[in-house]
Amino acid sequence: MSGNLPSSARIVIIGGGIVGSSVAYHLGAMGLTDVILLERGRLTSGSTWHAAGLVGQLRSSANITQLLGYSVALYDRLEAETGQATGWKRNGGLRLACNAERWTEVKRQATTARSFGLDMHLLTAKEAQDLWPLMQVDDVVGAAFLPTDGQASPSDISAALAKGARMHGVTIKEGVSVTGIEVENGAVKAVVTNQGRIACEKLVICAGQWSRVVGRMAGVNIPLVSIQHQYIITEKIAGVASNLPTLRDPDRLTYWKEEVGGLVMGGYEPNPKPWLADPLPEDFEFQLLQPDWDHFEPIMELALGRVPAMENAGIKQIINGPESFTPDGNFILGEAPEVKNIFVGAGFNAFGIASGGGAGMALAEWVAKGSPPFDLWPVDIRRFGKNHLDGDWVRTRTLEAYSKHYTMAWPAEEHHSGRPLRRSPLYDRLKAAGAVFGEKLGWERANWFADKATGELAEDRYTYQRPNWFDAVAREHKAAREAAVLFDQTSFAKFRLVGRDAGAALDWICANNTAKPVGTLTYTQLLNDRGGIEADLTVARTGEREFTLITGTGFATHDFHWIAASIPAGLDATLIDTTSESAVLVLMGPKARDILSSLTRDDISNAGFPFGRAKRLVVAGAPVLALRVTYVGELGWELHVPMEFALGVYDALITAGAPHGLRLAGYRAIETLRLEKGYRAWGAEIGPDHSPLVAGLGGFVKLKSGIDFRGRAALVEQAARPLPRLLAGFTAAPEVILLGRETIYRDGERVGWLASGGFGHTIGKAIGYGYVRNPAGVDAAYVLAGRYELEVAGERVAAEVSLAPLYDPSGARIRA
Repeated sequence: MSGNLPSSARIVIIGGGIVGSSVAYHLGAMGLTDVILLERGRLTSGSTWHAAGLVGQLRSSANITQLLGYSVALYDRLEAETGQATGWKRNGGLRLACNAERWTEVKRQATTARSFGLDMHLLTAKEAQDLWPLMQVDDVVGAAFLPTDGQASPSDISAALAKGARMHGVTIKEGVSVTGIEVENGAVKAVVTNQGRIACEKLVICAGQWSRVVGRMAGVNIPLVSIQHQYIITEKIAGVASNLPTLRDPDRLTYWKEEVGGLVMGGYEPNPKPWLADPLPEDFEFQLLQPDWDHFEPIMELALGRVPAMENAGIKQIINGPESFTPDGNFILGEAPEVKNIFVGAGFNAFGIASGGGAGMALAEWVAKGSPPFDLWPVDIRRFGKNHLDGDWVRTRTLEAYSKHYTMAWPAEEHHSGRPLRRSPLYDRLKAAGAVFGEKLGWERANWFADKATGELAEDRYTYQRPNWFDAVAREHKAAREAAVLFDQTSFAKFRLVGRDAGAALDWICANNTAKPVGTLTYTQLLNDRGGIEADLTVARTGEREFTLITGTGFATHDFHWIAASIPAGLDATLIDTTSESAVLVLMGPKARDILSSLTRDDISNAGFPFGRAKRLVVAGAPVLALRVTYVGELGWELHVPMEFALGVYDALITAGAPHGLRLAGYRAIETLRLEKGYRAWGAEIGPDHSPLVAGLGGFVKLKSGIDFRGRAALVEQAARPLPRLLAGFTAAPEVILLGRETIYRDGERVGWLASGGFGHTIGKAIGYGYVRNPAGVDAAYVLAGRYELEVAGERVAAEVSLAPLYDPSGARIRA
């Protein structure tokens, strides 16, 4: 024992704000008492104490909504459990819409709420005013009200969690500064403080704005930025009742809550100001920044238009408290990919009070059991990549994300800051050809191509109606089905697994059989111990001791970490990231063979190069690894080309393809094509909560092979009982716009929601995919026997269901 600190603890938590306290509380509740929480100052002294304290639940992810719902349920009981006041009340949450597009957004949010089991009510302007009498509603089109939302006292909620943690046997020490973190053999070993060293098995970083600095001590990147966030607290105002709902007025960029008979009002300005202190001061305890009234004044003017009584209200205090924000507006949870047994809970984007209870529960389970309680991909730290290593880039993107906090959440909206950063060798060629780019993990990727000959505008115009790229994507889609298209998919994450035991490692990691001859491709899922799909990728056996793995751009960090961590101990197998070595040109369509054969002397006939094979070719003078595979439902090849040869191969393909009607195509066409074919997308229809059996992918699992693999036992158990849900495809009339999260009704009863939505340009219908759920069991007969409707923006539309691909040219073209 040194300085009253233990010399060791099983788990160390750094940070005593609401999230650290919640993690401590939940670990203690699980019976883990060899846990110590270290706080440099006093509990809540960083940013928790000055948080506004609104608690909303609805998010675009069902599981994040569930997590926030857990917070509400926890706060309901916490005061009675601990005897510590929390200031929690379920006074409901009101959200306004002041124009037609915002009203569409709100109606879609209400549908999402119903999909996720929340009872959100759509109101008229007058009904909203009845709930919030102080506001004028001349410009209000409609509103939504969620009765189970609420507000809390941030310091009191945190104090209750900390008291509960102590009651469960967790140790909390204030006034302890962490000065270093010891890492040995890729895993955390100890935490060094100003009062001594604590050896530990696991470390949880919940240090708020200081988390990035703490992470660096161990070589862990935590991409977040401190941004100044201001709100005012008024004196008492006549007519402000204690049960006044929280109010969000996104078209005026403001939020409101009741506070001791007065009002708290803050907002999210379009020109946020970062807290540029570098490094952040270590003694910033229960402190605020100087108020910046000039910066806040535009928000105040917008607020006065909504609540005229504010004009004569006394201002008790203006709060300017820095808070941590992230580049995508989602918080950060999970095990750091750089160092084993270091976990992170940080970057809560000013909704740490709403998230704190659920985030602490989920992170505690992740720490204790090695996996989260459910799929948390939207907030998983492994969603970040190489572009997030640069602090300046992170700041630029985070400021943009903050500025969009209350702007319209448009379908398919792209960020514009910090671009371009990562570019394929073909970037300039594609841009000159009319490409409209999107961005993922810093990569510029062509989403669609404008027709420059007709003067088509080469930029996105966002809307909840048909977007301006609809016709362009239809052209690309048609070309893929009838002629040929060329995609630049250089941003694919590409890994090489090498070593004497590489094959044995994949036997364990992959659900499908990869023990095949050199030159064979395998489409496979990688499963967790519950049988859920952790990754979905292609494996090419390129040598006796070498495999090439290809996965999605956005999953680069996640999948590399999952694969590397899953290699059984003692095996000679090394995973190497080869993403930057090669460009990927994807040639697809019924004319693909005619085009490619004119550029190579190698045999690419169906006999010479069958479907599901990998082969090294020489194409237009370049050495190419060609994969006979498709994600769009057409004949084609992925051509992996060394970077220095990429432009030459591209130019040759464009020239050779011209007589065959070859067209450049982008990622939005890939999406419409794969929806028609019924191909699954990880992060949409499949993920850690869904097994191959419920996703209709059981045919890609080696259950009958006798080979053991991770997740096999769970699948065997699941296969022995009725499935709780089954993935199905749905079509609706062409004028219906499906975006995902629309509610599925079977024979009038809610049975799920769409995981994805789009349009099928070949079949001429709206398309969506979602799970049909029934606790008593679901099979094909149950799915197909129902009469279906989809709720879209509050209205039900007729839908047809299918378990087969909606468009399937496989016999004629893919394998020809």
